[in-house]
Amino acid sequence: MSADAPADAVWTSAPYPVVIVDRTGTVRHANPQAGSLLPALRSGAPLAGSVPAWLSDGHAHRVMGGSHAGDMMSGPVGERTYEAHSSLQDDGDVVWWLVDDTDHQLAREALRMERERTAFLTEASNMLLSSLNLERCMDVTAQLAAEYLADAALVIAPRTGRVLPVVLCLTGEAPQRFTWNVDPEDVPGLGEALQGFPPVPSQWIDPASAPSWLVPDSFGPVGSIVITPLPGHGVPAGALVLLRRSGEAAFSADEEVFARLFAARAGAAMSAARLYAEQSSLAQTLMRDLLPPVLHRVSGVEFAGGYRAAKDQERVGGDFYDVHPAAAEGEESFAVLGDVCGKGLEAAVLTGKIRNTLQALLPMADDHQRVIDLLNSALLNAQATRFATLIMASAVREGSGVRLRVTSAGHEPALIVRGDGTVEEGRSRGTLVGVLPAARASTAQETLQPGDFCVLFTDGFTEAKGGPLGGELFGQARLKRALAQCAGMPAEAVVEHMLMLADQWVGPDVHDDMAVMIISAPRSTHLSAVDGHTRGRFTA
Repeated sequence: MSADAPADAVWTSAPYPVVIVDRTGTVRHANPQAGSLLPALRSGAPLAGSVPAWLSDGHAHRVMGGSHAGDMMSGPVGERTYEAHSSLQDDGDVVWWLVDDTDHQLAREALRMERERTAFLTEASNMLLSSLNLERCMDVTAQLAAEYLADAALVIAPRTGRVLPVVLCLTGEAPQRFTWNVDPEDVPGLGEALQGFPPVPSQWIDPASAPSWLVPDSFGPVGSIVITPLPGHGVPAGALVLLRRSGEAAFSADEEVFARLFAARAGAAMSAARLYAEQSSLAQTLMRDLLPPVLHRVSGVEFAGGYRAAKDQERVGGDFYDVHPAAAEGEESFAVLGDVCGKGLEAAVLTGKIRNTLQALLPMADDHQRVIDLLNSALLNAQATRFATLIMASAVREGSGVRLRVTSAGHEPALIVRGDGTVEEGRSRGTLVGVLPAARASTAQETLQPGDFCVLFTDGFTEAKGGPLGGELFGQARLKRALAQCAGMPAEAVVEHMLMLADQWVGPDVHDDMAVMIISAPRSTHLSAVDGHTRGRFTA
């Protein structure tokens, strides 16, 4: 390079490319390594034009800025990346040391991309798991894929009947939902991805082989397409189709791996949403017969009922009641209210078994003791170790009043409220059902005149703790005083009043299940049977 350069100068034998440039931007010396890297370098020639612009511009900035400006910069030299470190000499010359930084740059870029992808997957997981709605999960999956992975994305769920549920989203647009009556086998790899078994890899397909329904109308020419399965929990959740326009870089193997990581999260969220929907539907179906229908006047007898579960998030529990209308005019309607030991869904399961057993025993409902004996035997022979209390009432219209036969099996006694506000305690007593080999109970005869009503209730009312100071039992005496004030009220109003008092008493505190049924003789002289020939049921 320069014959004027001292032979022992440190930069001559330095392992890195070294260029010495004076304040005017003229090259004074370049060692052999610099000459190999930058063949255009010549001693005495301007630096500008001999090196990449970033280096010549950096030198000018370094000279103008002094010792604290532009000490290090970096940029490309050919296909590599170099850092240029400078030192200012006493004579004003600047020595530039060039260090190959390509590998470090690649590592930093890989780390940056990995952090971005990790952040994206975290955001995607949070958004996907924030909803157990399947359509919402499909929308989010398509929108995230179109924003971060491709120019357009389609989320295709397994076939429902004869159609494919599809969500389509283009970058920067809102997702759109469709149901397409198309054959997934028309797209190579789509049918396998939707089946999910055995696990299949992502598949690149020739855009020319894609059917028209796979490409959005406004998308334009397609450059590349990738189909990625959406794996679920033991069942396929669907497939993710990614499209890029012509002219864009095709999907790389690295991007395909990243798309599979995203698809795994999306598939898991969609599978969980679908499973939740199926379980919710199943629960609603199973619970439908446990929910309380509206009670009416049945064969001239007024019935009303109400229920509060122990837990706000549960709609059923261990308290229940049923009303079975008389099979014919002049016969007794059969009503039963009970309390299963325990709370929540576990108690509700046993409640359902008891209700079904009582349903089967309806032909014997005129004999309360026999019904109790058979139910007691059924509970003793069952695997469940829980027990129950019951109170049964057979009601029939007699003249303007109602004749009742009431039998209590370990239950709170019925309360009879007369039209003048007098409250009488029912006389029937008995033992728990499902505990002893014999469950004995007595049956009491009661008569309701117009305006009178009979109250069947569970101990959730009398044992409710609360009050002004908290922790005080509501008690039977307080309940009787409250019922005395309800004299003359319609049956539905009495139920609402009791539930309101209970809510006020316990407030936000924990309480037991509460169930109440009112049987009354209507004041009206015009009596009509409602659903008198169809079995009605109330349960809670």
